[in-house]
Order: sequence, then structure tokens, then C-alpha cells
Amino acid sequence: MLEPVSVGLKFAFLAVLYLFLLWVSRSALRDMRRGAFGGGPRNRPAPDATGVHSASRPGVSDDDVAPRLVVEAVPGLQSGLEYDVAEGATLGRGDVEIQLDDPFASSSHARLVRQGAIVVIEDLGSTNGTYLNDELLRGPQPLHSGDRIRIGDSTFTYDDR
Repeated sequence: MLEPVSVGLKFAFLAVLYLFLLWVSRSALRDMRRGAFGGGPRNRPAPDATGVHSASRPGVSDDDVAPRLVVEAVPGLQSGLEYDVAEGATLGRGDVEIQLDDPFASSSHARLVRQGAIVVIEDLGSTNGTYLNDELLRGPQPLHSGDRIRIGDSTFTYDDR
């Protein structure tokens, strides 16, 4: 009597295992496609000879900048929705300024901080990481108009015009 139950459990385990592997490969392919076909950042300033982008913007005062995040694709939010981040903001699932209904977001996932005429993004030690232009953030980075921010399945575009 235990043999049919045992065989059934083995098949159920294998089915769950194959579904998990399918989910992992689908997620990896989706991330690779985003990098290959997502395109680069639009209107980003050219790097200097060292390959580093300038964080400052010559001829732009702090009052001329109106930084905002524009929703590209966020579960539960309408595309095109804009968030004013002139005073900075925290993104995540918890009690934060920009709440994400995304299972891959931590409660306090990332923070935007204004430093003069620029806005800097930093990951707050999240489990799944924060991506800037399809590259994993490894420390605080200045944002430029057209930069894409991705947290899990949520994608924003930064605009400072």
C-alpha cells in the first residue's frame, strides 16, 4: 500500500523540481534579453577619457532640476505615472515613499538622495539587488536623465528635466 504513495510522491517531487528549473531558466533568459535588447540609456552624457561619467552638470543650478521617476512597468501601477524625487525617496515594499507591490523588492530596497543638482541612487542591502541600466549597483551612483532603474519586475526611468 505504501508503494503507490511512494511512487506518486517521487513523481510529484520531480514535477516540482522541473518547474523550478523552468522558472530559473525563464528568469535568466529574461534578464539576458533585457541586457541585449533593452538598449542603452537615452540622452546620457558622454564619459570622459577615463570612462567615468561626470556627476555634475555645468550651467545647471539646484533650482533648475526637477528630478522624477517615471513608471515604465511596475506591478499595480499605471505606466507613465511620475514620482517627484526632488527631496529624495525610498523605494520598497514597506513603509516607504514609493511602495512597490513586487515580491522581489525588500521592505526598504533602494534610496534616492539629492546632492545639489544631482540625485544619487543606492541599494540599501536588498536581497535581490538594484539595477541601474541593467547593471547591478555596487555602490551609490549618480543618476542621469534617461537612466533605467530596475527592482525585481519593477522598472522606472529617471528624468530631471
